[in-house]
Amino acid sequence: MRSTAMDAPEMAAAASVSQSENRAQGGPGPEFGPWLEKASILIVDDEPGMRNFLVRILGPRAKRVEEAADCEEATKLLDQHHFDVVILDNIMPGKSGVEWLTEQREVGFFSDAILMTAFADLDTAIKALRAGAVDFVLKPFRSNQILNAVARCLDRMRLRRENYVLRHELRSTSDHVLLRDKLIGYSAQIQEIRETISRVAPLPTTILISGESGTGKEVTARSLHALSDRAEKPFVPVNCAAIPSEMIEAELFGHLKGAFTGAMAARDGLFMHAQGGTLFLDEVGELSLATQSKLLRAIESRRIRPVGSEREAPVDLRFVFATNANLEAEVEAGRFRADLFYRINVMHIAMPPLRDRGDDILELAGLFMTKLSKQLGVPQVTMDGAVRAGLTRYAWPGNVRELRNLIERTLILGRFPPEFREEKIGGEAQNDQDETLDEMERRHILAMLHKTDGNRNEAARRLGISRKTIDRKFADWAV
Repeated sequence: MRSTAMDAPEMAAAASVSQSENRAQGGPGPEFGPWLEKASILIVDDEPGMRNFLVRILGPRAKRVEEAADCEEATKLLDQHHFDVVILDNIMPGKSGVEWLTEQREVGFFSDAILMTAFADLDTAIKALRAGAVDFVLKPFRSNQILNAVARCLDRMRLRRENYVLRHELRSTSDHVLLRDKLIGYSAQIQEIRETISRVAPLPTTILISGESGTGKEVTARSLHALSDRAEKPFVPVNCAAIPSEMIEAELFGHLKGAFTGAMAARDGLFMHAQGGTLFLDEVGELSLATQSKLLRAIESRRIRPVGSEREAPVDLRFVFATNANLEAEVEAGRFRADLFYRINVMHIAMPPLRDRGDDILELAGLFMTKLSKQLGVPQVTMDGAVRAGLTRYAWPGNVRELRNLIERTLILGRFPPEFREEKIGGEAQNDQDETLDEMERRHILAMLHKTDGNRNEAARRLGISRKTIDRKFADWAV
């Protein structure tokens, strides 16, 4: 029969240490942090009295609290639900808490664990840390001690996820922050998209956003997240085209230590970092067929299997997809799974190209001019009538991103490029007879790009040149 009692000096010392630690670290206040009320917690202890005590303390404060009387029951609950924190007793019949925790880490368990024990020896503490426990609570303890331990776990988890998502964004995208502010403009197309967003944002519906590169697909996805009931949880953008095909599965679903060469430690995937929030998969058409199959299963079952794991982990998130490709054509060509297309195409939002948005071009140009001039520390460049006419007549194959880059380049040089100042835009030069050969070539290429909706591969095919030639021309033109 095990003892759960501590003598009076030990109890006083433990309470004193906990109180001084909370004061020194500026621990959570009376509410024990803002994340507790949204947390799912699993209690594992063979003593009914301890489980009841913890349920009474945590139940009114947390979103979900489950209890298990032994390791076997706890394993079944982990297979069925995701828990943010597991509070685990160490000494239990059959298998200790440390042994069970070690086994769970090996098969795919990423939640934070708090170990409870009545025996505070150094050997137990070392084993607990090696098993992956992030906190250690001595029995008996007061309610505020366990609440502070849980709050520390949740705050650590939040910071870890935020840091990972921010690092991923910095690594995977070169888009500028200005492009993510909000949907700018009052054209009929943008007004309709705003209305659609307001209607579908509160719903759990899966969204597919299509449109040319640079039309604001991520801005729309962020707006959907901001207006949903998941707004306080993470928004995780993933550029599927920017992740190597051999790494995409580990990036999305996570992996265990030793799952493949270079996997020195277990790591959560982007699905887990988006837990409770929104996962935005951009350029979904670039995924391989094998990854599409695994993604389809994850969407349908709301469960993922990290690389090297024997367990499927449940996930709770909203999916938003985006593509600049014609997925229906990709399905017909056999490059995109039909079942995945029909699964993600529940609600479709088509982003209009910038050239079709009329005066929105001038509003965006003004916004970029104001913000970038402050950011660069240079004076604004006047947009006179000729420039304004030129901006609205240009085809903008690169859409909003190209407009933003043009304004930045204009601020750096102190003037708009000659073709905008002289109103020689695309196929509408003022005097074709005065054009040089280079100007005529530029106009012809831009006109073909306009006809092909900015598709450089198709434009190159029609012009009888290579795609690299068009890319090189754009680099020379600094477009």
